[in-house]
Amino acid sequence: MAKSGKIRVGIGGWTFEPWEGTFYPDTLAKKRQLEYAGKQLRAIEVNGTYYSSQKPETFAKWASEVPDDFIFSLKASRFVTNRKVLSEAGESMERFLTQGLTELGPHLGPILWQFAPTKKFEPDDFEGFLKLLPDKQDGLPLRHVVEVRNPTFQSPDFVSLLEKYGVAVVLAEHADYPMIADVTADFVYLRLQKGSDDIKTCYAADKLDLWAERAKAFAAGDEPSGLEKSAPDRTAKKEPRDVFAYFITEGKVNAPNGARELQKRVD
Repeated sequence: MAKSGKIRVGIGGWTFEPWEGTFYPDTLAKKRQLEYAGKQLRAIEVNGTYYSSQKPETFAKWASEVPDDFIFSLKASRFVTNRKVLSEAGESMERFLTQGLTELGPHLGPILWQFAPTKKFEPDDFEGFLKLLPDKQDGLPLRHVVEVRNPTFQSPDFVSLLEKYGVAVVLAEHADYPMIADVTADFVYLRLQKGSDDIKTCYAADKLDLWAERAKAFAAGDEPSGLEKSAPDRTAKKEPRDVFAYFITEGKVNAPNGARELQKRVD
């Protein structure tokens, strides 16, 4: 067994005008931006899939433009997560999962199910949602992660539910949303959202060092101290885990620099 899982650091999307001439060379054609990003980073979180469907050919094209070990995390459809009764989302979930995303093949990473800050934890209904999540699609194994942004989810009962179904929870470093650092799956998903456009590397060097140590600890199967857990008395099974870390939202102009710097530290 490997002593540590793989750590992949990336950004949200790959098309952002301020990255042209900063992250992307001035002479690079827009149609080659994904190809370039794929060589510089290890992963990308796709936000567009939250708003609308894509064609199978689109997923296949993305897969063809990145290196073998590159991963796309897909944000799941808002038509699943933005509803009052989550357990009734089966039809919308099937529509999302059958749009052709398995054309990504081994490039398909965790699927991110993001919930509105107003969505509160209702145990029975949330378990109904978790029961809908399939382990495979078209024979391709699926990994699921939820991002909850309401304090009512800071509950040991929520953590127990996720562990029961092998679903991860986003460990978010955010100014307003709660941090839930409990490990409930065979991977860890970080969304680092306290960057700054005034810092060339998005996060200051000492913060990058800190997150590098945390990511390496998670990958080795440990649970780093200093993070807010919702079930503090529970200890996750010690086993190697893949780690996905994304620089998102704040400090977006310098997010690619932050991702590259953090990747250097964990490598």
